[in-house]
Amino acid sequence: MLSAASLAKIDKAVAKYPPEEKQSAVMAALTIAQDEKGWLSTETMDFVAQYLEMPPVAVYEVATFYTMYDLKPVGRHKLTVCTNLPCALSGASKAADYLKHKLGIDFNETTPDGRITLKEGECMGACGEAPVFIRNNKHMLCGMSNDKIDKLLEELK
Repeated sequence: MLSAASLAKIDKAVAKYPPEEKQSAVMAALTIAQDEKGWLSTETMDFVAQYLEMPPVAVYEVATFYTMYDLKPVGRHKLTVCTNLPCALSGASKAADYLKHKLGIDFNETTPDGRITLKEGECMGACGEAPVFIRNNKHMLCGMSNDKIDKLLEELK
């Protein structure tokens, strides 16, 4: 279900734990699977569960708890905006509104061309740098003014 390269990465994550605790690598395995597949289907999560020798429901619990996992297809670029109170008070709500207007979509929607999915997120640990976005679950973008948002959208074309 996953490529040999992805399985090698999962094996590397599993090796960090005692053999009887291999399920501790579930977050890493889900991230690797999502990087390859683009999102986590039930079939992909079942494969991860089987590979890590754990009940599928335990994998689903992790995948549904954390917002970084996508349980349905998303755009080529996923932008998550921190809307937690400290960020909201520092301009995140205005930045989110500006971004929604520019993209013509709301949170949990994808642009018609499939380019960008917009998500709402909780604390990203950078309140002093608000408004904060996360691009594709891996790249933090801080101080997102309207000018920076315009530049970002141009880069994501």
